[in-house]
Amino acid sequence: MSFVIVLAALAFLMFAAYRGYSVILFAPLAALGAVLLTDPSAVAPVFSGIFMEKMVGFVKLYFPVFMLGAVFGKVIELSGFSESIVAAAIRYIGRSRANAVIVAVCALLTYGGVSLFVVVFAVYPFAAELYRQSNIPKRLMPGAIALGAFSFTMDSLPGTPQIQNIIPTTFFKTTSWAAPALGVAGSLFIIIVGLSYLEWRRRAAAARGEGYGTNLLNEPQRVEGGKLPPPLLAILPLVVVGVSNFWLTRMIPLWYGQSNSVSLPGLTKPVETKIASVTAIWAVEGALLLGIVIVLLTAFGAVKSRFAEGTKSAVSGALLASMNTASEYGFGGVIAALPGFLVVSDALRSIPDPLVNAAVSVSTLAGITGSASGGMSIALAAMSDVFIQGAQAAQIPLEVLHRVVSMASGGMDTLPHNGAVITLLAVTGLTHRESYRDIFAITLIKTLAVFFVIFVFYTTGLV
Repeated sequence: MSFVIVLAALAFLMFAAYRGYSVILFAPLAALGAVLLTDPSAVAPVFSGIFMEKMVGFVKLYFPVFMLGAVFGKVIELSGFSESIVAAAIRYIGRSRANAVIVAVCALLTYGGVSLFVVVFAVYPFAAELYRQSNIPKRLMPGAIALGAFSFTMDSLPGTPQIQNIIPTTFFKTTSWAAPALGVAGSLFIIIVGLSYLEWRRRAAAARGEGYGTNLLNEPQRVEGGKLPPPLLAILPLVVVGVSNFWLTRMIPLWYGQSNSVSLPGLTKPVETKIASVTAIWAVEGALLLGIVIVLLTAFGAVKSRFAEGTKSAVSGALLASMNTASEYGFGGVIAALPGFLVVSDALRSIPDPLVNAAVSVSTLAGITGSASGGMSIALAAMSDVFIQGAQAAQIPLEVLHRVVSMASGGMDTLPHNGAVITLLAVTGLTHRESYRDIFAITLIKTLAVFFVIFVFYTTGLV
């Protein structure tokens, strides 16, 4: 019965998200409904002690990233840089390869260490312009952004700095470059199959005579008249964000050490900060600030007249996106505390093959919690010893286990209630009904890629 309760809460939230209802409202309803059916007396304590703690903790850590990412995307849009990049892409690559262009730009940013959420804000303005000029239906855009930002550069390519590739290192004593051959093989599988699917969808829409669309929401403002900025200048802020994020990630620990203590006259006790826990966040925030400054310095004349109104709308969008994701995070925290979740965890232990066991366990828990990093963290905290023992008994290198677990976390995580999916749809002004089909197709491709990598390892021995 406890398992059915967890399943019902998950199904209810996915249905609500797909139908367009606010996740900020329905995530706590789904979570607390599950608690009510499990232990009615625990509803209020769980709401305050788990749901709100998780939700507020997420906002505390990540709202500045959402806000700065939204402002960065807005100034890229207002400056005309997005139109310049699109014009150059069409000139040198062609309108028919719009999907490949979007995937490449998203991949460049995420592999450079930029947060997935920031990539959505930064890429959307020129993605929308590229699709509009190429007359490709806007509803197909989230699938392309998901393929570029939420898949191979998130957890497959060796060396990616995204958290989904970092978490396994602490459990398996590996590095972010674990199993490079398998990571590249999995990445190629995702890219080839994913782009083939997106192109099939684009051609099918073109054959029906379907264009970009009308009466759309959250459309970027266009810079009318005047000469567009040079493409190299337009892409400079994106390069600055990627490079400075990489540099700051390495310099912040050198500047502050392992921990930092700040004492001010008005404080009763010093503010203690563990630098390792905030390095990635501080680096992204600093990189985005530098990116915004670069845009303002190089295109202030184009931006100044609309900066006030533009940043208001950007901050409003960031508030909605961060609260949606934070509410999802709270839901995952509550579900992970219920007995039904433990039933799922225990059942997954019975899968005999160690790699398949790890892949199914992590992907399942990521799907239930709606979080790649959350599901993987829960799975490894509960079952990493079992995974390691099984791998060692089968003489499987822990590097292979790392790559499989990392890729599996990005498998079924992007179900309708996933925070990144909801953010992507909110930023693009689209709904689950309009665009989730393509996101789900990418989700299935990512999941298949995990088992493709396992097959490659067992048949070739590549690591």
